[in-house]
Amino acid sequence: MTRGEVRYMQIPADDPERSAAFYSAVFGWDIRHREDGAIAFDDSSGHVSGMWVTGHPAAKEPGLIVWIRVDDVADALDAIEARGGERVMPLTPQKAVEAIATFRDPAGNVLGVFHEGGG
Repeated sequence: MTRGEVRYMQIPADDPERSAAFYSAVFGWDIRHREDGAIAFDDSSGHVSGMWVTGHPAAKEPGLIVWIRVDDVADALDAIEARGGERVMPLTPQKAVEAIATFRDPAGNVLGVFHEGGG
């Protein structure tokens, strides 16, 4: 175990089923239905897991931003919009990584996507 490693997230969602379908379709996250009725996920790397929670306000304004690595930011933004999300900050070339963008998921949370070299 690595000390300080981020491994678990709770993502606010007014409709956890809809959010689970969004993240599964766009990012390939594995979805689990827990015995307590919660809908949980494991990201495509297998290093981060979490669940969608109701009764928490969505992170609608950029503050602390979770960044998701993708193969291609433009393709990810197309998939995000096709599944009910929206662009917040458009694709922006960067020096440290190839490109970044932020988006709002169907529940209203703002997150980021990025890709590194060659994508």
